[in-house]
Amino acid sequence: MITYILLLIFFLILILPLLIKRVERNIEIFLLIMAVVTLTLSHILGPEPAWSLKLILSSVVEPIKLSLATLIFGLIFKAFREPLKKKVISIEEVIGPRLFACLLIFSLGIISSVITAIIAALILSEIISALNMDEKYERVFTILACFSIGMGAALTPIGEPLSTIAIAKLKGGSHNADFFFLLRLIGTYIIPGLILLAVFGGFFRGTKVSRNKSMSEDYAETFMDIALRAWRVYIFVMALILLGAGFKPLIDSFITRLSGRSLYWINMTSAVLDNATLAAAELGPHMSAEQIMGILMGIVISGGILIPGNIPNIISASKLRISSRSWAAVGIPVGLSLMGIYYVALFIQ
Repeated sequence: MITYILLLIFFLILILPLLIKRVERNIEIFLLIMAVVTLTLSHILGPEPAWSLKLILSSVVEPIKLSLATLIFGLIFKAFREPLKKKVISIEEVIGPRLFACLLIFSLGIISSVITAIIAALILSEIISALNMDEKYERVFTILACFSIGMGAALTPIGEPLSTIAIAKLKGGSHNADFFFLLRLIGTYIIPGLILLAVFGGFFRGTKVSRNKSMSEDYAETFMDIALRAWRVYIFVMALILLGAGFKPLIDSFITRLSGRSLYWINMTSAVLDNATLAAAELGPHMSAEQIMGILMGIVISGGILIPGNIPNIISASKLRISSRSWAAVGIPVGLSLMGIYYVALFIQ
């Protein structure tokens, strides 16, 4: 019974932000409410208690780092906004918009594994705001870059929580995962994907530098704007942590005996659920390389499909005012295309 209830809740989380504008505008509160409902039902009907003091403390403490980073870098970029804007525009005009777009998307993906996905997303948001491009391309550019950041950050354990947890979970057993384990395991697949995203972003950009109507209006943010964005990010991350715990009975029911191919597609749930929580629930040191590959690649690729799927998405959508529906209109076709391409590359020999 709990399985069917959780599946229904998962479907509602996917659909309601796309259909109801009030939900879309208050998606952080919506996700938090759904997380509390999911956890409570899992606690009452599930095989083991879902609510715990440890979980509550984790949901309160863990979002602090991301929200503080959002606040601090927002204030830093506010101070240097005008010099940054002039520099970015001059670089684009010198090397051309296509090459600039291509290099930026690829570079953010690669360096996110070192500077973290959080900082890479904040840099992206500020560059987008500085360029003040036309609205249609600005959205596409942002989403492609977020796919790139989310994929690239998985290459080292310092890039994002997903990769940190993956290394911790795989240290035992035959894999004996070290710092470069993920780079060796999925790097040969991730890096070509970053190149593909960069080339597509550059090609779609065209040659004309447009300064038309933009998503990110060209105005200096107030301190209240920056603080409010950090608070929204805090609530968003708290909700995702609680949601991941609430859906644990559903994950436990299906994961352990599945093949790498099945795990790959099932982990498209990363479009909504916290990817680090999925990795923590699914990965184990005695899994086969195919199962690990299926889990990680499914999580990493599908994380860009919808706003809740990844930290870069959350930050960029909040900063640039991208709605759930607008993100899905680009993220779903891009994500499904990448999932199809990678499925062939990974599993069709």
